[in-house]
Amino acid sequence: MTSVEEPAHNGGRIRDAARTKAEILDVATKEFARAGLAGARVDEIAALTRTTKRMIYYYFGGKEQLFTAVLEHAYSVIRQAEQDLDVEHLDPVAAIRRLAELTFDHHEAHPDFIRLVSIENIHEAQHIAGSEQLGRIGSPALEVIHRILESGHKSGLFTADVDAVDLHAMISSFCFFRVANRHTFGALFGRDLTAPDQREHYRAMLGDMVIAYLTADRTA
Repeated sequence: MTSVEEPAHNGGRIRDAARTKAEILDVATKEFARAGLAGARVDEIAALTRTTKRMIYYYFGGKEQLFTAVLEHAYSVIRQAEQDLDVEHLDPVAAIRRLAELTFDHHEAHPDFIRLVSIENIHEAQHIAGSEQLGRIGSPALEVIHRILESGHKSGLFTADVDAVDLHAMISSFCFFRVANRHTFGALFGRDLTAPDQREHYRAMLGDMVIAYLTADRTA
């Protein structure tokens, strides 16, 4: 069987591999989010890019590997945002609210991320579990939350006996539900959780819930 050739020269210059891969990932993200892993077709992804099915296989190896690469890229976006978050100058209450707002803003701005994570859960996280890159990335948010919780407990502001993973789950669950379940929730209750005129209400509501939980009087 003949091996796939190196990317061809174009006008005496080597193909811009980084740009081509980025374009493939962008299109593949939309296609997987739209059709799921089973429904997405590499032929369709190739047709929507300036490349070929053969080139997609050259860069990524196959549909399963391409889906893993899409997940890796999607998670790298939120992880980078978490890493760039600067809350060291804020008091614990303001810091945890800012972190919650970051998650809220990201999930709202990246509905494809929500769909991809939902699809990966259907597949029992097998692609994430097999990804060395995602294992190395970790979650900067957990480190930030741990520091905020430590500071809040030392100052006496926080009373909840909760660790960073549990608090991360609490924040993520609200942000994820709001986007993932907007259609079913709207059909059942007649309320659009992502309506622009309600955005600040839900954004503040998330912060208020988290802070109320962390600072509740537990002496009673």
